[in-house]
Amino acid sequence: MISSGRGSTSPDFEQFWTERHLCTLTTIRSDGTPHVVPVGVTFDAAAGLARVITAGGSRKARNLQHGGYASVCQVDGRRWSTLEGPATVLSDPDAVHEAERRYALRYRQPRVNPARVVIAIDVTRILGNV
Repeated sequence: MISSGRGSTSPDFEQFWTERHLCTLTTIRSDGTPHVVPVGVTFDAAAGLARVITAGGSRKARNLQHGGYASVCQVDGRRWSTLEGPATVLSDPDAVHEAERRYALRYRQPRVNPARVVIAIDVTRILGNV
C-alpha cells in the first residue's frame, strides 16, 4: 500500500501499529542531513497522529523545535510501514500525559521524566505493504 491520505488504513494496518515493534524516527538536522534514531511510536489512526515521547533537550526534539517534517518507520519481516508528515514538539502536560498513556499501552510504562515532550506527527502520507 502506498497512500497519500489518512483514509486508506485497514484493520491489518491498524493492528500492525499496535503490535510491539521498535521503530525509527527520521528528522532533519540544521545542516540538512537526516537524523535517524530508534524510538517507540504510537499511532492514532482516527486522528492521523503519530506520537513519540522524548526529552525536550534531545537532538530529535531540537531538530523539530521550530516545526519541520518527520517520518517514523517500523519493519517486521516483510511487513513494513512508514508514516510521514509535519511534526511539532508539544510540552503541555495534557499532551504529554496522553502520549505517555498510549506508550504504556503499546510498550510499557515510561520512566518518569520531568523534561518529557511529545513529537506529534500529523500523518499526511502512509507508505508500506501492510
